Amino acid sequence: MPNGSSTEAETGNGTGNGHTNGHGNGHDPAAVRRHPALFRAVARRRNPRLRRTDITVTDERTVRRAVKAAALGNAMEWFDFGIYSYLAVTLGDVFFPSGDGTVRLLSSLATFAVAFLVRPLGGMFFGPLGDRVGRKRVLALTMVLMASGTFAIGLIPSYAAIGFWSPVLLICFRMLQGFSTGGEYGGAATFIAEYAPDKRRGYFGSFLECGTLAGYIGAAGLVTAMTSALGGAAMTDWGWRIPFLVAGPLGLVGLYLRLRLEDTPAFQKLAEENEGAAGAAGGGGTELRQIFTTQWARLLLCVVLAGAYGITDYMLLSYMPTYLTDQLGYDDTHGLLILIATMALLMTVITCVGRLSDSIGRKPLLMAGMGGFVVLSAPAFLLLKQGSLPAVFGGMLMLGLPLVCLLGTMSAALPALFPTPVRYGSLAIGYNLSTSLFGGTTPLVITALIHATGSDMTPAVYTAGAALVGMVAVAFMRETARRPLEGSPPAVATREEAEEMVTSRSPDPKF
Repeated sequence: MPNGSSTEAETGNGTGNGHTNGHGNGHDPAAVRRHPALFRAVARRRNPRLRRTDITVTDERTVRRAVKAAALGNAMEWFDFGIYSYLAVTLGDVFFPSGDGTVRLLSSLATFAVAFLVRPLGGMFFGPLGDRVGRKRVLALTMVLMASGTFAIGLIPSYAAIGFWSPVLLICFRMLQGFSTGGEYGGAATFIAEYAPDKRRGYFGSFLECGTLAGYIGAAGLVTAMTSALGGAAMTDWGWRIPFLVAGPLGLVGLYLRLRLEDTPAFQKLAEENEGAAGAAGGGGTELRQIFTTQWARLLLCVVLAGAYGITDYMLLSYMPTYLTDQLGYDDTHGLLILIATMALLMTVITCVGRLSDSIGRKPLLMAGMGGFVVLSAPAFLLLKQGSLPAVFGGMLMLGLPLVCLLGTMSAALPALFPTPVRYGSLAIGYNLSTSLFGGTTPLVITALIHATGSDMTPAVYTAGAALVGMVAVAFMRETARRPLEGSPPAVATREEAEEMVTSRSPDPKF
């Protein structure tokens, strides 16, 4: 293995099945006595012997570098999207000056949502490509495209300067952002999941969502600082450009980190098994048609899970500043400061949630998060409506508590839904289809519903309903904590752990 990052598996089963004991449990004892050879063969098939070379031993430093590179890219993604969310009102004035305030806001949020409409196309392009040529190459490409799209937005002339072409260019570059982002989350989650040892996948995966919060905090902090320093008029005139232009150098840093890494052990193993043909790791298994025909049930589960997750996530992290400003009358700076404080608190516990998911399982934490939104959404928004600083902060924390259960768990749970040969493609398609339909449209849908119903409790109802559907999806999940990824060899942190695993699987079944 290059750079000594891991010792790869040489077995073909690679599914990690080995959770049965192979002793004929569940069978008629009389039948076992009559056909001992048959039942021994069945037991060996279910619980095959392992050799030391059948197990990937990860290198801690390499895993941490992989996590850093993936998380930084995720932070970059949400920095880009966070900037647009937090400048939605300002951008409405810059690019959509005609109409009343609600129309300008809806136009700005619609442009925010348009990037999500092309995300499934990006997922269908970049995901299967990542299964064919490797996770690393595709993640480097998405980083370049994503940073370029954000940087370009900062250069667009205003509507006052070029008229109609100003919002047209904005929509084009938003679509470039969305297309490139279609390959980002699925690839980053796959990258970390395939590098991490089985027993710590939740912990390392939680750093991906640390990147999400860091990107949001960076965007919110920069927008808040500039708004306070420059004032609203200067921000509308020219200050809004600076946060977008910052994406250029950040993208170069992320690209450097990603290009330094080897591809994941699981992908390299798969490529070897396919004789390294053009670097392919799945052949026909990565074709779109096969993904949709062989993985449709798992895709559906992924869409529902990611949909519930996306609505709750975007409601709090993207839409909430708009809600505080538009509905409760908070100025932009105060609303963002409250959100920054909330996200900073979530960041302090998210890796603890990841560790907990490795210990007690993904399903209990996901169920707790979804259930928390069902129970707490209405009380939280009632608190927000009180308007005082303690009440608003308390309401944000009530929404943040269930969200952190999802943030710390989902990035390890979703990649484990799919087998290695089609993991990147399936996750990218399922996640981005869901995000396009549900997550990215959340600010637009909630704003439109509030305008139509006249009720500022609409976000609570919408969020609780999504979480209730998510609870049903979690019930249909299989538990994947502390187990090898399907289609990959077992992955452990130390050679001693590998030897212990081999020893536990070596004896012949006893009947």
